[in-house]
Amino acid sequence: MTTPFPDTADRVRALIRHKKEIGEIRVAFRVRTIQTVTRWLAAALAVALLFGFTVANVAVGWSAISLANKIAIPVVLLSAATFGVIRFVEGKASGHYEKTARELKIELEAAEELRLLDAARLGLPVTDRQYSYKDSIPVELEGLRKDGRKYRRKHNIAQSVIIVGSLSGTAVAALADTPTPIKYWAMGITFSVGVAAGFTGYYKWRERAFYLQQTADDIEHHITAFELGIPPYDDSDESTRLAKLAKEVEFLRVEQRKREQQLDQPHEGSVEVV
Repeated sequence: MTTPFPDTADRVRALIRHKKEIGEIRVAFRVRTIQTVTRWLAAALAVALLFGFTVANVAVGWSAISLANKIAIPVVLLSAATFGVIRFVEGKASGHYEKTARELKIELEAAEELRLLDAARLGLPVTDRQYSYKDSIPVELEGLRKDGRKYRRKHNIAQSVIIVGSLSGTAVAALADTPTPIKYWAMGITFSVGVAAGFTGYYKWRERAFYLQQTADDIEHHITAFELGIPPYDDSDESTRLAKLAKEVEFLRVEQRKREQQLDQPHEGSVEVV
């Protein structure tokens, strides 16, 4: 059994240390995730371009796709250099940054659990915990809106690629005598349109952005009603108002998680039997 803290001040200081540690781990986790994704994308792009244009040169000849080669070779070199620089930076890292993203994720979950255990041992009154919960809602709102903007941006980019790519592909294909390099550009445009349409349908970015914005607006409505003391938060008892606010916000958060789980489920088309 864990020895309890001698007094409340020590417990509060322990919680502050936990929050600082969690903040540091989160920053390191984001950095390592970006490094890992960038490194793998750079390696995959370098290998794919090198393989594709080697096959194309053997099959078609250098002179036929010289323009494409002049574009692809610098991209291959840049991707390989990016991969090497990131690997070098990762090798020189220290502290949390020398761990992998998976290790940091596990460490972050463990730190969160430890913080919750120490917070439970603090033994604060329910009203104090409710005030603390209310004060943490703006951070939750900012996170919801930030995620909503991220998904909305992805959806808009994908839709722009689909619209511009469809028109460009049609225009290029309509040319009577299309030179060989332009044919490769037409193939790339068509491929990009297909990828953007597939990702949009699979990940459902527009729906995710809509639900996140809706949840943020509903939570903000309850916060405004609580601050102004208007229904349903017009009760004179502060504890009752806090409890009602926590109940409503938790209900909205649960509903949002259910929507996200529903969006994560694969689409199963129904087959009608005639």
